[in-house]
Amino acid sequence: MTRNVLIDVDTGVDDALGLLLAIHSKEVDVTAITTVNGNVSLETATLNTCKIVELTGEINIPVVPGANQPLKRATHFEHRIHGTDGIGGALSDMVPSKTPEDAYAPNYMIELAKSSEKPLTFIMTGPLTNLAEAVQRCPELPDYVEEVVFMGGVVSEMGNITPVAEYNVFVDPEAAKMVLDAGFKKLTQVGLDVTRKALLTEEHLKQLDGTKYGAYIRQSTSDYMKRYIERNGVKACAMHDPLAVAVAIQPNVVKKKHLYVDVETTSRICDGQTVCDFQNRLGQPPNVEVSLEVDADAFLDLFVQTIRIPMEEGTA
Repeated sequence: MTRNVLIDVDTGVDDALGLLLAIHSKEVDVTAITTVNGNVSLETATLNTCKIVELTGEINIPVVPGANQPLKRATHFEHRIHGTDGIGGALSDMVPSKTPEDAYAPNYMIELAKSSEKPLTFIMTGPLTNLAEAVQRCPELPDYVEEVVFMGGVVSEMGNITPVAEYNVFVDPEAAKMVLDAGFKKLTQVGLDVTRKALLTEEHLKQLDGTKYGAYIRQSTSDYMKRYIERNGVKACAMHDPLAVAVAIQPNVVKKKHLYVDVETTSRICDGQTVCDFQNRLGQPPNVEVSLEVDADAFLDLFVQTIRIPMEEGTA
């Protein structure tokens, strides 16, 4: 049975790849896509999402804009990584006919969760602002959601925006803390500990050359790869968001441990840090399924094979 999913994105380079994976997977049914400020502005994230949805041909998937800033903090865009347009200059000439819904994402999340006839999973690949606002408006929301899979945080390695913080959590740590404290039945974290081991390389791009999305993926990831090799010495695109999608599709691509996780929100230099209590020193009940290991080859094979669609199938 396919899983009904709502995907919440701040559509940059890897969010877009995650959307391609989800939309073409036979294991999940994308019920809706919500957008949030993060990598880029809400307006740009929403436009990019409409472009990607139109590129897939699945134009009936609703795209619903949400929060245009974090709960309490200023915006913090990642233009150097994702480009000023968020998707590395790809699709710059596209003017999508797909338009966003006249609705607000947090309200839409609540209504969809309450009305869904099948269990609903939320896949969150940007800052958690929309979900936090939804919880504020509807504290019983966790009762209606089967699972939340979120890309964010890091528990045993360095951060990617500060020495200790991962970008999505750093941008809106108050929202992340609120979601972690909300009482969701299953909350699965897919953080840098595993996403940094899931790298899209030239080998994978060659497998996609000549297919429906091959040229788009090469262009959208080009500058990202340049930035990644400057920082990490490897020419690759870290598949942060697609891995979160993959965990919803095939949970066994990662190994997880049920642990207590909190978020630092009041520190001079550690705001956004996800603090994982590996030794139960705080005496708190576990609240997060923390991803600690990944079968990167299995994940990347899933990604490539799922979106490796012949060119003729994508020709209008």
